[in-house]
Amino acid sequence: MTIKSFLAKPFAAFIQRTIKAEMASALSDQQKILDKLLKVGAKTAFGKSVNLKDVNDYQSFKQSVPIQDYEGFRGWIDQIKEGKHNVLWRGRPLYFAKTSGTTSGVKYIPITRDSISNHINTARNALLCYMAETGNTRFADGKLIFLSGSPELERIGDVPTGRLSGIVNHHVPRYLRANQLPSYETNCIEDWETKLSRIVDETISQRMTLISGIPPWMQMYFDALVERSGKKVGELFPDFSVMVQGGVNFEPYRSRLMESIGRKVDTIELFPASEGFFAFQDSQESEGLWLNTNSGIFFEFVPAEELGKKDPQRISLADVKVGQQYALIINSNAGLWGYDIGDMVRFVSTDPYRLVVTGRTKHFISAFGEHVIGEEVEYCIREAAMQLGVGITEFTVAPRVSTDASKSYHEWFIEFDPMPPSTQALAARINELLCQKNVYYNDLITGNILAPLQIRAVRKGGFIDYMRSVGKLGGQNKVPRLSNDRKLADALTSFVVTF
Repeated sequence: MTIKSFLAKPFAAFIQRTIKAEMASALSDQQKILDKLLKVGAKTAFGKSVNLKDVNDYQSFKQSVPIQDYEGFRGWIDQIKEGKHNVLWRGRPLYFAKTSGTTSGVKYIPITRDSISNHINTARNALLCYMAETGNTRFADGKLIFLSGSPELERIGDVPTGRLSGIVNHHVPRYLRANQLPSYETNCIEDWETKLSRIVDETISQRMTLISGIPPWMQMYFDALVERSGKKVGELFPDFSVMVQGGVNFEPYRSRLMESIGRKVDTIELFPASEGFFAFQDSQESEGLWLNTNSGIFFEFVPAEELGKKDPQRISLADVKVGQQYALIINSNAGLWGYDIGDMVRFVSTDPYRLVVTGRTKHFISAFGEHVIGEEVEYCIREAAMQLGVGITEFTVAPRVSTDASKSYHEWFIEFDPMPPSTQALAARINELLCQKNVYYNDLITGNILAPLQIRAVRKGGFIDYMRSVGKLGGQNKVPRLSNDRKLADALTSFVVTF
């Protein structure tokens, strides 16, 4: 044990005690954050436009601040780019986190001097809570890999701008710098496949102890390691003990990632976004992710049944209920107000407040009135694959609409590993499970209004080739689980194999 891992123990215990105290004070902390946001926000151009100075409680806040997505904020962001101060928050942003949206194109999310600690400290706290609970501090002595975007920043309106993971890379604590891989030069490579090859070069002979990234990235990295070495990742890296992941639901990827490793490793799930670091797995024993209630973000929630309404009901943390689906709305010291981040969540506990991410508000299928959501399809494919011993690499689902309604169905594009001899049994089992999970889908199937789902097998590497073809390989890009249109599905047909 080095001095680094030795000193981590008391600090980890301190952070764990702090988090447990914040669990008990979540509602009062949220009120304090709202009060502070209002005090600062009232002096901004946005705050003046909605009369924040006259807001004195949550009810009046809801009446003054509308729910908006990025399109609603684009004009304010443009003012910041033009060099104006005190637009959404005091002063000017420290950074713009550059991210791509499905409807808004490139988005520039402000990160301020007040909000940067939310991103940095929350990631740190997730690791420290893990250390305190498990006693595993030795991973801090080995090499740590953070599969991230390029740390090179451009300037937009004189504000340093780049991918969130690249921005955060500049704030890795000095005591971890010597342990961090890949090198700065390799992290700056834009082409993902070239970068991946260099990452393998730099890490394959190192004592890797922690690997972090979004699951699709990590799977590509693991595949490259196995191909290069002929060994399972866990054999190649015998001291590898912690895998940290976020960005997408981990469960559909878990089985194949663990198979690539070849043995059990602990996992820590995170819920970060360019707009804020919202939640993290604080315990290996408890379900769900602890909501980060004391880090500059005031949370609101819109019940799923209210989505799409002109003036949807919105509630604070005090009124959420276990088991219900909500769209997550944030107000933050980054200058985001009534901001719809596009994610759906479901609380699994309110004492403390723990949740799971269930999908995207715009990623669902309701071409026939079924309103199937991401959580449902991910559960069904995971359970069916496990029951039938089928390996899944990636998948997406789209509606296939026929002029004869009874011949319409959901079309599942699935990349297998290895390819099964037939997909009929898997399709039948997924269909059964989806009928059990979604009463509307079941009614359509039993009423012969919708035909049972069909599977299209995507060739090995097909999803990667598709993402490469549209210029979205690597980075923070992810394959949507669900679509209401055929754009992605039609593009994938050229990667389908027949049995």
